[in-house]
Amino acid sequence: MNMNSKLKHQPYIEILDTTLRDGEQTPGVSFSPQEKLEIARLLLSRVHVDRLELASARVSEGEECAVKEIIRWAKPHGFLENLEILGFIDGGKSTGWISDAGGKVINFVAKASVNHCKLQLKKTPRRHIDDVVKEIRRANDAGMSVNLYLEAWSEGMKNDFGYICDLIRAVEELSVKRIMPADTLGLLSPQEMSRYAELMISVFPGYRFDFHGHNDYGMVTANSLAAVNAGFSGIHTTINGLGERAGNQPLAQIVVAIHDFTKSRTRIAEKELHHASQLIQAISGKRCPWNMPVVGSDVYTHTCGVHADGDKKAELYVSKLRPERFGRQRDIALGKLAGRASIETILEDTAWCSGMTPEQKEHLLSEIIRLGDRKKTVSTADLPYIIAGVKKTPHNKVFKITAAEFESALHGMAKSHVAVDYNGQCAEASARGDGGYDAFVKALKKCLKQFKLTMPRLIDYEERIPPGGRTDAIVETTITWSYGGKTHITTGVDSDQVLAAVAATEKMINFMVQ
Repeated sequence: MNMNSKLKHQPYIEILDTTLRDGEQTPGVSFSPQEKLEIARLLLSRVHVDRLELASARVSEGEECAVKEIIRWAKPHGFLENLEILGFIDGGKSTGWISDAGGKVINFVAKASVNHCKLQLKKTPRRHIDDVVKEIRRANDAGMSVNLYLEAWSEGMKNDFGYICDLIRAVEELSVKRIMPADTLGLLSPQEMSRYAELMISVFPGYRFDFHGHNDYGMVTANSLAAVNAGFSGIHTTINGLGERAGNQPLAQIVVAIHDFTKSRTRIAEKELHHASQLIQAISGKRCPWNMPVVGSDVYTHTCGVHADGDKKAELYVSKLRPERFGRQRDIALGKLAGRASIETILEDTAWCSGMTPEQKEHLLSEIIRLGDRKKTVSTADLPYIIAGVKKTPHNKVFKITAAEFESALHGMAKSHVAVDYNGQCAEASARGDGGYDAFVKALKKCLKQFKLTMPRLIDYEERIPPGGRTDAIVETTITWSYGGKTHITTGVDSDQVLAAVAATEKMINFMVQ
């Protein structure tokens, strides 16, 4: 057996991220070569994954181009050995493809189930084992490092453990660095995972094992944690759990589970997890659930006034998963469940509550609850207008968009002309852009520049119309901004979708200048 396979379980758990390979099996997701390079650079340089599975061999010319581009970048940066490519038992074709692309590590896929051998490959288990051995020898002779996937391992462990033992023993004297059991259909319970992982390690104590899990029953993080506790030395992940069907092991969830529930560590930079999640959402077009652990948009938002009160008094509702740990911030959502503590916490860092009497604060709370009953979310940018109403004084818009004109064409860029008023000073500008709102923002930036103001950074943009809405339906545009190191949300409503976005933008500029 290769001595590299005889390493004992290490305190550091290796993370192989397969967003670029298995993540592309998500319906509707396909990364361009440039996008793959951008993701690879982020994951290796900033997130610090140990290994990156780039692609499957022989898929397409575009895939080959992407692999070569990433390898060209990785080589001078010392990441070449961290790049892995999936290969098949195909008579040397995958090995040749990967070698020609400049790859040094191949992850071969072997069937770990007798049924897969007989019914899919139309081969006897013995014949498949012989083919696997030949393929690994061929790759070794080509100077490549080899890892071995055990596809459908969870099914094989239930029915064909003797065959799995024969397969692993057949490659013992070859240069195989890791054995990578896969719960290909996400069938295992955590109890089964623990039992099977412990059995593998007891029968083959010298090997380094990776676990490749899927989330069909929603148990993938529990199963990955069971593998770590049993002694597996690596876990396979994707950003945001991208993958076929219910997806793969989400990176952020297993990282915090390993750090908080075991004595092991990973090399992952926790503060980069949210950024990686946002990048993959933007590139893939697949949004995270709002309540997805660690990276979801609302996981650090308190809605209940009781929780805000407990945190204000003694951090009674704070866990190890503090938002600061991940470069994020705690927020309080205002609505019908808000309490006095929620209001006071929001107002503490602002000058808006200056001069408000206890009676006015009670009135403010009642108004927020009333709006919450109408299913309206109250954002911090809405508060000045609500407070102005409570104080019975008109809220003074310091910054006003006095005109906004748009011109779009089927072929060609959109145009926009914008006029603004800032404390009685006027400015106007025109610009072109990729769509009406983009042209508007570019023109607005020119106006702001005249007042030495900087446009806040747009993070997210979402439009909503009532269910069954017609072409003349009211549009609600919600924009998430980054300003002053914090996240802010503004909402605009109009029958014109671009003007709804203009209203949300005007709110944010007023919030910024005041």
